[in-house]
Amino acid sequence: MPIQQPSNQIKLTNVSVVRLKKGGKRFEIACYKNKVQEWRSGVETNLDDVLQISNVFINVSKGQAAKSDDLEKAFGTTELDKIVNEILKKGELQVGDKERAHELGNLWKDIATKVAEKVVDPSTQRPYPVGMIEKGMTEAGFSVKQGKGAKSQVLECIRQLQEKSSLPVQRVRMRVRVTMPAKDEKRLKEKIVEAAESVEDEDWGDEWEVILIIDPGQFKVLNELLANDLKGKGRIETMTL
Repeated sequence: MPIQQPSNQIKLTNVSVVRLKKGGKRFEIACYKNKVQEWRSGVETNLDDVLQISNVFINVSKGQAAKSDDLEKAFGTTELDKIVNEILKKGELQVGDKERAHELGNLWKDIATKVAEKVVDPSTQRPYPVGMIEKGMTEAGFSVKQGKGAKSQVLECIRQLQEKSSLPVQRVRMRVRVTMPAKDEKRLKEKIVEAAESVEDEDWGDEWEVILIIDPGQFKVLNELLANDLKGKGRIETMTL
């Protein structure tokens, strides 16, 4: 007669495991590969698409499901969605060496690609190939932060390229139009122009309109200035270079 597997054992394969230690015990959930990061970044919101099986384990690799009493004691509830959400939010994603290296490599390439879209060679104002950005990242000693998305690491990467590599880089400039009532021009013009690298054109009428070339980081500064000082009477809009 074959040995019966205990009812609280479930065998799973090809999973990404998220582990949380709480209340002196280890709790794990079995997720589809890549879905954990998508859930943490907000791309994925449906737990059914994240979990391979709707259950909480003490050991996924052995298929040992957690007991209800242990869940109640550790989490104060046996409601699966609440427990899974906490494990996904606070738990540690278990990744093998090969998988970790592969993920880091993909993240490195993704960051380099996004940086290449945002910087240019200051002397030519032309973009760099992704390969040159990667060489600069290596020279600067840039380290990818696993668990953070590529987009959130781009500005730090640019900063390190500017400070620690021999590759000259400059943020791609923005062309914007700022418009406000003409009566406010004298009061705010100096602050507006100070935020720009250059003034391309100006026009007066019932409204003052100015076209500026700015560093992208100044867009928020100008937008907040208009919002705070003009209470909706001024506006800023991007234009093609």
